[in-house]
Amino acid sequence: MDHETGEAPGGVSSSAARAARDLRVVFSRLRRRIREVAQDEDLTPSQVSALTLVGKHGAATASALAAAEGVRPQSMATTLSALEQHGLIRRRPDPDDGRRQLVTLTETGRERIEDNRQVRAEWLARALEDRFTEAERRTLLEALALMDRLTRP
Repeated sequence: MDHETGEAPGGVSSSAARAARDLRVVFSRLRRRIREVAQDEDLTPSQVSALTLVGKHGAATASALAAAEGVRPQSMATTLSALEQHGLIRRRPDPDDGRRQLVTLTETGRERIEDNRQVRAEWLARALEDRFTEAERRTLLEALALMDRLTRP
């Protein structure tokens, strides 16, 4: 840090550099905590992640899912086999290319994702209710509105 200008390396203010660092740390912890709340005890984290990915993509090939998840196709195949054994996904021939299979959620898989989503949302709302005052929640909402600017082009 340049003590004369108050700038961190890269030409940003020290407060911006600190806010960026702290934001990444807090979001990482919050994301990890939210995942833990509804963690399926019978599924590994990679299986939960793949199940969620299938839910987002709809019908997809294993190779497309592997690319989206940033894993090797063999790793995704192993993960999908486990999800299939749990009755959470199904595979069917791709109507455009019979050599490939499309992976989709079963009704059980869809319910599992929705249940996890609801448990996580309820935990977060309850934590905000229990750990913050009304004034603090309003401050948090104001901060979130400011942070929303980061998501805009």
